Amino acid sequence: MREEAIALQANGLDNVATIFAEGIVDGIQVTVLNSSGKRTSLTVIGDVPYGHKVALVDIAKGEQITKYGEEIGVATHDIRAGEYVHVHNLDSMRGRGDLEKEASNA
Repeated sequence: MREEAIALQANGLDNVATIFAEGIVDGIQVTVLNSSGKRTSLTVIGDVPYGHKVALVDIAKGEQITKYGEEIGVATHDIRAGEYVHVHNLDSMRGRGDLEKEASNA
């Protein structure tokens, strides 16, 4: 029998959760545990490595992605609930010296 696969939603504002299980592949059900202890179920779309993010809701291209209650970037493509969220569909807004430079030149 497979051990329960957990994804942690660290803050109620988050639209992503972090996977804490190995071998998360397309179609697997994970239990999403939020910061108040509530459990919900989510079906994963695609493969998601341990410690990586999965979308909790549909996120449209250009929408903010939030983790730990903070904006970590914007979606570069539409992302469906359950999909892996990483550099292939997320443009990070943190540590972007190029954006600060563009703003100061405007």
